[in-house]
Amino acid sequence: MDMLNLLLNQENIEQLSGEVAEFSWEWLAEGVLECTPNIYQQAIVLSCGIHGNETAPIEILNQFVTGIFLGKYKLKQRMLFVLGNPEAIRKGLRYLKNDMNRMFCGAYQKLSSDQETDRAKLLEQLVVNFFKKSQPNTLRYHYDLHTAIRASLLPTFALVPFQTQTQTQAYDSGLINSLKAAELDAVVFHSEVAKTFTHFSSEKCQSASVTLELGSAKPFGQNQLEDFDAIYQVIKAIIEDNPLPKRQKAPIREFTVKSSILKIEDDFTLNLTSEAPNFSIFETGSIIATQGNQKIVAEQTIRILFPNPNVKKGLRAGLILVESHKL
Repeated sequence: MDMLNLLLNQENIEQLSGEVAEFSWEWLAEGVLECTPNIYQQAIVLSCGIHGNETAPIEILNQFVTGIFLGKYKLKQRMLFVLGNPEAIRKGLRYLKNDMNRMFCGAYQKLSSDQETDRAKLLEQLVVNFFKKSQPNTLRYHYDLHTAIRASLLPTFALVPFQTQTQTQAYDSGLINSLKAAELDAVVFHSEVAKTFTHFSSEKCQSASVTLELGSAKPFGQNQLEDFDAIYQVIKAIIEDNPLPKRQKAPIREFTVKSSILKIEDDFTLNLTSEAPNFSIFETGSIIATQGNQKIVAEQTIRILFPNPNVKKGLRAGLILVESHKL
């Protein structure tokens, strides 16, 4: 089962469902494959390609799907494999018109209907149904895999969605342990509601969800997949219900989003070069950004994540982070 080639070549799938010795499978939509073993304790959404030019996670997911069908991996958990934005993947684009990872939690309703808004709506429905149809008391997880164009002082990191007032549980220990085992450099805890795929699954489906930024975005065929071996080994252990690898690196760094930098004026200026990496540092008293008569000043040592002064007015131009100790 070569999920990636089927999508890239837009091949017709003659058999939409079936069973093998240890699991059943079903195509739910283009680029969405459900696999269910006879016995399982976890239901896991493994998604990538929400941004179509982030190809390494797509190749990793495809390896797992192919390996499961070849018997290379023993499937022990119920899985929903998702290639998020098929047409953007085929065209090698981050997105066609609007960022799909800002369309969830119903945000697509505020945009003109198109291929990507329809896809976001469909993915919401499929994820909800996937978890609903899982056995009672099944642990729910969602790993959304990404890579980045911008360099980073901390190259690999996780983004954990904000937990709303209806989510009173502590951060899931299984999720946190998997992030540590994946040799990530940092974990960032959101402090407000977002419109991302993982915030949707976290809030609406009560899954332990995380967005993973795993390195540099490159075209198909240019990825060195050995650079992604740490997350590969973690996913393999999870799928096969084996112990997680032991972390070899220094302890994972922890950050909390203190606030968002919103661009509200045409003269908005971010006090960083265009090539500044993620997690760039501003010391106490430094001017982070200016717009109109306003100066945004660092009240303590902070870091900036996803700096982008070229966004449209009203959109986020960066996240202000402070180091924290939640775990």
